[in-house]
Amino acid sequence: MKPVRFSLRQLEHFVAIAEAGTLSAAAERLRVSQPGLSQSLTELERALGARLAVRRKAHGVTLTPSGRQVLGEARTLLRRAEDLVSIAAGGQDLVGTLTVGCYVTLAPTALPALLEEFSDLHPGVHVDFAEDTQDVLQRRLMNGELDLAILYDMEIEPELERAVIDIRRPYVLLPAGHRLADAPTVALSGLAEEPQVLLDAPPSSQNTLAIFKRFGITPVIKYRPTSFELTRALVGSGMGYALLVQRPANDRTYDGSKVVIKEIAEPVDDAHVLLAWSPATGLNRRAEAFLAMCTDRHAARTTGPAGTNQ
Repeated sequence: MKPVRFSLRQLEHFVAIAEAGTLSAAAERLRVSQPGLSQSLTELERALGARLAVRRKAHGVTLTPSGRQVLGEARTLLRRAEDLVSIAAGGQDLVGTLTVGCYVTLAPTALPALLEEFSDLHPGVHVDFAEDTQDVLQRRLMNGELDLAILYDMEIEPELERAVIDIRRPYVLLPAGHRLADAPTVALSGLAEEPQVLLDAPPSSQNTLAIFKRFGITPVIKYRPTSFELTRALVGSGMGYALLVQRPANDRTYDGSKVVIKEIAEPVDDAHVLLAWSPATGLNRRAEAFLAMCTDRHAARTTGPAGTNQ
């Protein structure tokens, strides 16, 4: 086996440069000198026998095709190196960083409880998280930028591995003064002529429209907000109804308007929440622990007394 002529520190420097986009920003992030960082990149390129980045003044750093390929492998090696630290310490306490992505509308209700419980279980692990749309998060998973991502089971790339960690039922959100606010359930067909506020954050909009199409309904879309809270605020102000999945505990919008959640009369499918990861990078020990925690939580919620769903 040929001797390895580059260091983990050089890989750390390269990843920081790639993520920051400029040598100066990476140097500030790592708290090292810019000339030293530039020299580290040069030495890594020499050791690998390939140019990884094009450095241009006032234009930052652009990765070459080789650089983009090496970047994903470098991230994987660095995460595996963090595993070695905990193994060398006896293998009991996990340490290092875990990077988790979360679909933007899921994050407020899904992330806090998961982060709190994982922190209690593994205080030596620092969890970084990123919120974004599902297409962006999946791309970041496959690029090795994220260890895991919390997503809805909608338009998932087939090469990603996944596990169900929660099940949520779609509902209709109405302003408190709506004519159907006191009805036990609301039929989508009964809203067909009313204005709809469509949450336009992929894949939420596609899923909503697919539900209406299934029942032969063409909704009258009035607004297309891209944020969950603006959607709720528009509904609360009487601008229309919305079909949503996430269920905040608060029945007030940011501006104080009251909204009501109504179950759907038609037999709509539940939305499955997934934890996804790339098989190309695999699961490090921190990611395995997070996955185990999430699946255990889901099992405890779905199997209640006498085997009934909670």
